[in-house]
Amino acid sequence: MSKSSTVTVREAPISEVSTETAGGLMIHGETFLVESDQRIEVVDLTDRIMQLVRKLKVREGVVSLWSLHTTCTVFINEFQTALLSDIKRFLEQMVARDADWRHNDPEHSDCDRMNADSHLRALLLGHSLTLQIHAGEVVLGQWQRVLLGELDGPRARTLRVQVMGIV
Repeated sequence: MSKSSTVTVREAPISEVSTETAGGLMIHGETFLVESDQRIEVVDLTDRIMQLVRKLKVREGVVSLWSLHTTCTVFINEFQTALLSDIKRFLEQMVARDADWRHNDPEHSDCDRMNADSHLRALLLGHSLTLQIHAGEVVLGQWQRVLLGELDGPRARTLRVQVMGIV
């Protein structure tokens, strides 16, 4: 096994924006950037996702959100200051930054970011979400928000959103 990570190569690049329609079915995808200011940060994406679904006028369907990074996640939770602090503390307690991780060891890895903790924390939160669309709105509970978890910032992150449904 190599010290380098295996690279995923696509034959066709991901389009910035793409839309296909057939009858009353529409599939729309687009990428967007999110900038972070801290190493560990939670960013609320809910309004951005809801505005896109409303703009596309999808009545019934699904919206799928993907992080294109191994140390940046998307998940659902409440967006409240005390809880955000608790989430950060939880992640730091579950996966210590200064532990003896092989990914950070030049003998085992060519990674120069020393970010094994970020990769391991991402395992806890996940890299994708699929949400329902009903009556033209994203289905979320009263306190649920669509959140991005930056785990190795500050950085610019690329996300891909795809909306599929009946217009």
